[in-house]
Amino acid sequence: MDERQKKFLTDILVSIEAIDSYLQGKRDFNYYLQNKMVRRSVEREIEIIGEATNRLLKLRPDIRITSGSKIVDQRNLIIHAYDAVNSEMIWAVITRHLPTLKNEVEQLLTE
Repeated sequence: MDERQKKFLTDILVSIEAIDSYLQGKRDFNYYLQNKMVRRSVEREIEIIGEATNRLLKLRPDIRITSGSKIVDQRNLIIHAYDAVNSEMIWAVITRHLPTLKNEVEQLLTE
């Protein structure tokens, strides 16, 4: 794995960890809903995750990242269709997809 690939994987991991810190380690949907700054911060980190994933997939289309194209699609939705983003959709990404992505990225970085 070259340095650019490692950089993109590290960017993904750092953004996932930032989301965890914004949520203060809680998986509390009401806390998320009630704090606009947290919601916007999480959305920004998802944008970074999506862009890093997009660049990584261009370098290595065969990389083992579950739902890579869906991650990129989510990034595009947030950036280009901001008015179609809803909190339930983002929360689903946080609770269902980020834990898997984090495990995959950590594993890829140790190879």
